[in-house]
Order: sequence, then C-alpha cells, then structure tokens
Amino acid sequence: MADLPPEVITEILTRLPVKSLLRFRCTCKSWRSQIDSPDFYFFHLHKSIETTSNITIIFRENSDLYAVDFDTLDKAVELNHPLMCYGNRLKVLGSCNGLLCICNVAEDIAFWNPSIRKHRILPLIPTERRPDSDTSLFAARVYGFGYDSYSNDYKLLRISYFIDLHNRTFDSQVKLFSLRTNRWNSIQRMPYALCCARTMGVFVGGALHWVVTRKLEPDAPDLIVAFDLRFEIFQEVPLPETGNESFQMEVALLGGCLCMLANYQNMRVDVWVMKEYGSKETWCKLFTLTHPNDSRSLKFVRPLTYSRDGNKVLVELDHRKLCWYDLINRSASFIKIPRMPTLIDGTICLGSLVPPNLESKKDKKHLELETTKKRYRIYRDDFLSEGFKLVL
Repeated sequence: MADLPPEVITEILTRLPVKSLLRFRCTCKSWRSQIDSPDFYFFHLHKSIETTSNITIIFRENSDLYAVDFDTLDKAVELNHPLMCYGNRLKVLGSCNGLLCICNVAEDIAFWNPSIRKHRILPLIPTERRPDSDTSLFAARVYGFGYDSYSNDYKLLRISYFIDLHNRTFDSQVKLFSLRTNRWNSIQRMPYALCCARTMGVFVGGALHWVVTRKLEPDAPDLIVAFDLRFEIFQEVPLPETGNESFQMEVALLGGCLCMLANYQNMRVDVWVMKEYGSKETWCKLFTLTHPNDSRSLKFVRPLTYSRDGNKVLVELDHRKLCWYDLINRSASFIKIPRMPTLIDGTICLGSLVPPNLESKKDKKHLELETTKKRYRIYRDDFLSEGFKLVL
C-alpha cells in the first residue's frame, strides 16, 4: 500500500463501510489524518450515494431503534440512542447524509450519527405564543430535517399548527434551527393546512415536503408544498395528471426522487415518481399495489428503497410488514427479518462519517492554538527534564 499513489488509496478507502474505516484509523497516522478530514467525509458520502452502498434501514418501535444492513437483511440490531425516553415514545424526525434527527416526548432533540456514535443535543426551543383567538386549538406539530448545500448547513424546521373550529380557519407558527448558528429563529407562517400530521417533512431537492390543502373544506384538493431550505420560503410542487377519481395523497422519498402515493380507499395505491425534481412532465407512475393480491392492508404504504439491481422496491405496509415489489413481474413477496420488532417504522440512513456538528473557522483556530500550546508544554517539560539531568 505504501507504493500506491495517495489518490488511489483515497479511492479505495472511500469505497469501504464506516465500520472498516473506524478500524483502519489505527493503521497509521497518515490514514487516521485522512479519514478524519472533512474532505474525506465529503468524498466517502458522495461515493456511497453514487454507488447506492452503505445503506442501513432504521426501524423504530416505541422508544427502541433497530438497524438492519440493507445488503444482507440478515438481522435487526438494537441501537443505543442518546436520548432519555419518557412514556416509551421516540420519533425519528428525518435522515440526511448519515445523520438522524430524533426527538422524545419532552421535545429533547438530537442530531445523531449512529455509525460513528456521535450526537449533538439541540438547544431548547423558545416558548411560542399561541394565537390570539380563544377558539384556536392546537392541532398538530411536524418537523422536517435536511441539508442546505448552498450554506453547508443542516436545518430543522418545526411547524406548530392551530385550528379555529368556530371560524373554520387555521394558523401556524414556524421555527427554523440552523446548525451553523446553533439557534432557533421564527420565520413566516405556513399559508396551508396540514393534511397528515403523522408525516415528517420529506427531504428532496434541497427542500422539505408535506401534503397540505388551502382550505378547511371536505372537497378542498390536496397539494404538495415544499419549504426551500436555501431561500426559506414555501412553494407548491406541480402534481401529475391522475384523473378525476378521488384519493388520499402522501409523499415519500424513493431513490433520491420525490414520490407521491395515491391511495384509493385502501383498495389500491398508485406510486408516482418525479424523475427530475420540479418538472411536472417527469412524473411517471412506477407501479400499483392492489388489494388483496399484493398485500393484506393498504391503509399505510411507504416505499423505502430500490434493490441493488433496481428491479425491485422495498415497501413498508401498515407499519407491520415488509415486501419486495418486483417491477418486472408486477408482483409482491413478503420478507421476514430476524429480531425485527412487531411494529415497525422504517427510515433509510446512509452509513457516513459526517459528524453532528459543523467546525467553524473560529473553532479550527482555537484547536490549532491549543495544539501549539500543548506542543510547547511538551517541549518545555522535555527541556527542563534534560536540564535537571545535566545538573544532577
């Protein structure tokens, strides 16, 4: 290995899983320095995305989290997450670049990388003022977690949603956390009503997505709204042409693309994929699940990821079952994973070296100064030690 060019060594290392890289840090100082560098985090992450490798599926049951290696699907391994759990409740608010955002019932929130076992607890959210109307009731609270590549910043959006039942109106309070500034800021309200309070924001194309409606009316059409993390604004996403038949809409992430699910009274679910983000013409219907041949329940359907050859889609059904849907044969087959919890809530997480914090220039200069002081102290102690030896 010593005779190989440095760029070849880097190319080899970027193809390895995180578990191996953590062991190889002990090989030599040069490898440790390279693996610990932010540039290597970037190269390793993008190699994993490019080759669709180092994928882990995180399953949640109450307050427990389990990890399953996607390549083998051999067994579920329980994870030790960093949050205290009250009332046996834990939420996964999102996943991005190997970081999980998790929250307990007390709203303690952490950015956590389970691959390197590092986390960061977010500061407490400032107390928010409820709407002035006496008839406004708290309806729901959702989060969205994503990465702003323009400012190299991880952001968490929180939407508190209120309904005035008397006047049939709604209101919202929106706060945005920036990892770079380590602060929560209040931003513009969301001018839409949430349709599904269970769904956290789906991160695609630099934006977070929810299913919403403009009015609190039974016949009001569902929409997909996106919150752009760079410009911090809400905007609507063009929908595919689905005909006049009514359905319940949900959003998901599949293979890096925005996915829309059209559920027709729990009897069939059409899965649509936007091949090019933001372009209405690129919507295509990927497949359809029907009842009862393809599944036993269609109340909740969520595609998780493609198989390595791209011919199958791993689908979660009703938070209880997993199946492979074969895109070629148009058929579904259920799978069982040893040690899996009975109630599942799946999230795709990349194995990465990305730390749950951002190193600022100030921190870097402080680290360099402390390193210089430490070297000086070592040099001074060695000098004094040698001096005393000469005197003696």
